[in-house]
Amino acid sequence: MTETTAVDIDELRKLFLFERLTDEQLTKLASSGRVRSYAQDEDVLRQGEPAECFAVLLEGEVQMINETVSAGTVAMPRTSQPGVYGGATSAYLGDRAPETYQHTLRATAPSRLFLLPAKKFAYIVAEWFPMAMHLLDGMMSGGRMQREIIDRRQRLTALGTITAGLTHELNNPAAAAVRAVSELRSLIRTSRIQLAQLAEDGIPPEKLRALIEAQEACMENLGNQPQRSPLEISDAEDELGDALEEVGVDDAWELAPALVNAGFTAKDLEKIRGKVGAEQTPAALHWLAEAIEISQMLNEVTEATERITSLIRSAKQYSQMDRAPFQTIDVHDLLDSTVAIFRGKIAPGISVVTDYDRTLPLIPCYAGELNQVWTNLIHNALDAMGEEGTL
Repeated sequence: MTETTAVDIDELRKLFLFERLTDEQLTKLASSGRVRSYAQDEDVLRQGEPAECFAVLLEGEVQMINETVSAGTVAMPRTSQPGVYGGATSAYLGDRAPETYQHTLRATAPSRLFLLPAKKFAYIVAEWFPMAMHLLDGMMSGGRMQREIIDRRQRLTALGTITAGLTHELNNPAAAAVRAVSELRSLIRTSRIQLAQLAEDGIPPEKLRALIEAQEACMENLGNQPQRSPLEISDAEDELGDALEEVGVDDAWELAPALVNAGFTAKDLEKIRGKVGAEQTPAALHWLAEAIEISQMLNEVTEATERITSLIRSAKQYSQMDRAPFQTIDVHDLLDSTVAIFRGKIAPGISVVTDYDRTLPLIPCYAGELNQVWTNLIHNALDAMGEEGTL
């Protein structure tokens, strides 16, 4: 980029933008701006930088480039037409004008441009073309309103699709929690009856304490058992069921699955029998099995509510609820929240594979718009794959 120079009014007069101006206006215009030369591939102005000037091509070739969230990099055709312009084109809107450049203007060949400060450009438009300024203002406002309506409709359409999937995802753990709570009521009632039976049988405190210790051991074993095949589990239930029948336990085959799930074996049965006595063993085992099932139901309720909490957390992360539009975020968190929202729409034959670069730093961005981009990409990918594929 070279030093700025003055511009000749005859050069300005040749441009379609200024061909109807008087010599007096051209002189004032020329004195308000400067000419600057640019090398090939040099940026005249960059998107996102403060919108400080209005740029007009005098000679050479330029290209307008726009970085968008939804479409990525959009490059307009190159042009060598003298008079094409860019930069602070909306400066005449005053406080309503964008504070930064909405595009990048790049010289694609050695070029000369006339640069007019944004404030002077705004003054000239208002002073020399008051009627045109009002017309342009109306067009800009109308166009902006139309874009907002279209964006809102697109977001609502995407939200409807996502809400349906989220509702389906929430329904499964919610139904599981309701079912578990319903069973809990029945189990707790039965457990009270079994405990009352033990009390009526006159179980001494030391035997009750031993039974409670056995119960605690079973609780610790829940979920910590080694992986077993269905056949191995069935064999263990048959063996324990036979042992329960031998000591006079009614409904032995109904108690066996819960006890086996907690790692309870025929050897443990003999220990219980030795601690509480043969007469009170059936009632003690019924109470123990009920306690194990209650613990299992509580685990199911916990898992269901944690799943609901996780889905709600993902929904809040996705929607950026209660957060500033522009923020510094972990891009992986946004991706995970978007994928979580789509779980209900992903067919069983589609596998989801994530391969993140965890060394990436936090990035400043409009998180809600990034989520919208990934929503569109994932939605299109799922539609294209149908019932099978890898996302």
